[in-house]
Amino acid sequence: MTNKTTSYYVPTQSYWPIIGAIGLFFIAIGAGTTVQQIGSAASSGTWILTLGIGIIVAMMFGWFSDVIKESQAGMYSDQMDRSFRQGMSWFLFSEVMFFVAFFGALFYVRNISTFWLGGGSNNVMTGQVLWPEFEAIWPLIITPAGDTTQAMGWQGLPLINTIILLTSSVTLHFAHVNLEKDNRKPLIILLAITVLLGACFLVLQVEEYVEAYRHMGLTLSAGVYGNTFFILTGFHGMHVTFGTFMLFVMLVRVLKGHFEPNNHFAFQASSWYWHFVDVVWLGLFFFVYII
Repeated sequence: MTNKTTSYYVPTQSYWPIIGAIGLFFIAIGAGTTVQQIGSAASSGTWILTLGIGIIVAMMFGWFSDVIKESQAGMYSDQMDRSFRQGMSWFLFSEVMFFVAFFGALFYVRNISTFWLGGGSNNVMTGQVLWPEFEAIWPLIITPAGDTTQAMGWQGLPLINTIILLTSSVTLHFAHVNLEKDNRKPLIILLAITVLLGACFLVLQVEEYVEAYRHMGLTLSAGVYGNTFFILTGFHGMHVTFGTFMLFVMLVRVLKGHFEPNNHFAFQASSWYWHFVDVVWLGLFFFVYII
């Protein structure tokens, strides 16, 4: 639908922000009690966390539904469109900084602390006192407790998932191209394929985690290698989940006849997010799995 509004649209007062704040409160309390196992509250921490996540999901459905209705009604001007673009750009920047922090932690562990603990930089005595049997190699498959784990190789599931995500970026790009040309049938087919590929990635990542826990001894408690592996790949998997859901919503909207060649920022924003997720995975595949 073409925007006809020329003045800046001011939305009516909404109760969704306070509902979102309540959901975040329950998530914080639930996560804290679950992780820290605080007294008798630990048993209910998971339920509190689940309640908080449920509230956030309901808030997102309701709030986004309102935004979609306003957009379809032609209430948004060009200025509002620029505001959405700036907001999405800053959001992606914050996501970049989020993963930069974790990649920075991985770099520190691999290139600084491991080297230092192994006796580098004239710290021979320090290494002998803290961990006499320590060998400065990566990945660290032996924990301080003496447990042994295995490193996850790049072949097999990780390589397949890399191909899946790269393919999904291609299909999404051409889906966007067809949207700009108003070719609805190839748009629907390519977008559906992208959503399916995202779901396949998640299924294979779960299978990879099962393999790591059951047969490789690679768990969150398997030293710093296990910590960094699951934190980086786990947070990325969470982003793939969000991205797949976003693209599924775009598919539903396309099936309902939403979006026009010159007015489809929601689709474009979802596309930005998905391509960002793909780029992050390439970094993970290279720095976590290969080297």
